[in-house]
Amino acid sequence: MQRRPFHKVLIANRGEIALRVMRTARRLGYGVVAVYSDADADAPHVRLADQAVRLGAPPPAQSYLNIAAIIAAAKATGADAVHPGYGFLAENEDFAQACKEAGLVFIGPSPEAIKAMGNKAGAKVIMSCAGVPCVPGYQGEDQGDEAMLREARRIGFPVMIKAVAGGGGRGMRLVTDAAAFPDMLRSARSEAAAAFGDGTVILEKAIANPRHIEIQVFGDGHGNAVHLGERDCSVQRRHQKLIEEAPSPAVTPELRARMGAVAVQAVKALNYEGAGTLEFLLDGDGQFYFMEMNTRLQVEHPVTEALTGLDLVEWQLRVAAGEPLPLRQEEIGFVGHAIEVRLCSEDADHDFMPQSGRMALWQMPEALRVEHALESGAEIPPDYDSMIAKLISHGRTREESRARLIAGLEQAIALGVTTNRSFLTCCLRHPAFAAGKATTAFIAAHRDELRAPDVESSTVALAALLLSVSHPLAHPVRSGRSLAAAFATPLRFEIGGEVRECELLRERDGTFRVTQDGAEHRCEVVSLAADTARVRLAGILESARFARDGDRLFVQHRGQTLQIHDLTLARPQSTAAAGGDGKVRAALNGRVVAVLVKPGDEVAAGQPVLTLEAMKMEHVHTAGIAGTVAAIEVAEGDQVTTGRIVVEIAGAIAS
Repeated sequence: MQRRPFHKVLIANRGEIALRVMRTARRLGYGVVAVYSDADADAPHVRLADQAVRLGAPPPAQSYLNIAAIIAAAKATGADAVHPGYGFLAENEDFAQACKEAGLVFIGPSPEAIKAMGNKAGAKVIMSCAGVPCVPGYQGEDQGDEAMLREARRIGFPVMIKAVAGGGGRGMRLVTDAAAFPDMLRSARSEAAAAFGDGTVILEKAIANPRHIEIQVFGDGHGNAVHLGERDCSVQRRHQKLIEEAPSPAVTPELRARMGAVAVQAVKALNYEGAGTLEFLLDGDGQFYFMEMNTRLQVEHPVTEALTGLDLVEWQLRVAAGEPLPLRQEEIGFVGHAIEVRLCSEDADHDFMPQSGRMALWQMPEALRVEHALESGAEIPPDYDSMIAKLISHGRTREESRARLIAGLEQAIALGVTTNRSFLTCCLRHPAFAAGKATTAFIAAHRDELRAPDVESSTVALAALLLSVSHPLAHPVRSGRSLAAAFATPLRFEIGGEVRECELLRERDGTFRVTQDGAEHRCEVVSLAADTARVRLAGILESARFARDGDRLFVQHRGQTLQIHDLTLARPQSTAAAGGDGKVRAALNGRVVAVLVKPGDEVAAGQPVLTLEAMKMEHVHTAGIAGTVAAIEVAEGDQVTTGRIVVEIAGAIAS
């Protein structure tokens, strides 16, 4: 094994993982180079790198997939190694090969290993030959629609459609019956092609309510291989992980040893170098089935780092430089329990719809490890994954780790773009998760219990108060008595999806009285800063963080994040927003990937008419009414903004 020294690392990625790799690379004495799309021109990973190179012409969503541009950037800056991070080109054998041919050290496995294990169909064949139990399914070359449906019937519904390339839940669909299969197949192929440049899929038998368990492995060029224990990634939505923890509550020491031995055996059989993860489904009887191998660093690697005290990026860099693994299997220890949550810019109460826009106020807790690349005022573009931060807790016990993470989430401030912060807190607090009983069916089974709680009347009163005193034209709030005449101010605003009407009256003693539906709340503003208010409400002194953006106010109070839309001077809303006027409007910023109808088609209310892609996920838009398609205002490939009319249906009943 020859040493492969390098001095400067180009990071072919963005966001928090780019910053994460930079941190370790700098600690070890390497120079760091960033690449960026036009959407990321002023991003933190660009500003903090030693050098940065614009990736050029492709649209932002495709820029980080431009192999030629990334190789050219390395050559132009003198970088002699490339770290791919995760996602994008991290599991692309052509990229690894291009780096090799350009004389660059690829910080990851060989192109041959990526090709062998990065393709889910080929990986299952290899694992089966090695005696590793695999999920029953179809990995054949015939990708025709009829052949795929025939194989799905043979396997038996429900079946899982899975992209052969990439990961992260893209190109995955759970299909419960034959009637839904064709549309699900098309959607999975389209999403996979957009995310990974390959629309090939496989089929797997859907195992009921399994655990998703993965084993972290490492190999080097000296024939050594180890595992670093398991992570439980069962809490998922849309087949994408939201909460990961280690060790798994469902894995015994004996099972850990068996799964670890299988994983190490696979690594040695492949002569695998670098970080990798073998993913398994664990059923209720303790049987595990291989699904896939991710030939890269995982999003959730900080969980393993917390338990082992190791820096996995450092291990990647050392192995890529030709060094042996720093530790033998018997030298690796595990201490305590760690849990990670993925903070995403998405609306959990509306089918986890991705959200883009300006993050007005951003402040993360200091007591937790937080991986992110955001700051107050930053724009979250619609082109990339919705994950904006990872919060990781570590404690002596699982309960200690869980409690710390809940406290940290409640302290996290993310105002201006809707996030899943409250949803994650509800998940961590749920009795099933607290008891360590969560499977991949957790969110679906407890969806109603995990929704945001109803807004209390006292919170409505606080919203009315803050909406008034934070207005740019509002008089400064001064404590004490006033001789000014008191007049009630009418307010109308939307909060929690419901329109509220209140009256706000400033009393002569300096307090405020909020009246809604006959109920009164007395409030006192104790102090008011640019983004923080201290208010005495029902005799209790409370703090709230807030951010104002025109007629919208974002408030975080008692663990809830609220968006208040001032409608006091707005025209009354009609049924148009819901499509009741026959116009289908884009629900988010995105790209049109499929138009499912044509002019003249008869459609039923609720029928899919168009699919948008945003943040690497597809979102089907449906007809709001029954009628005839009168016009299609967009074409496949078009970029659209939220609220744009995309399809018009004749026959609407006037509202």
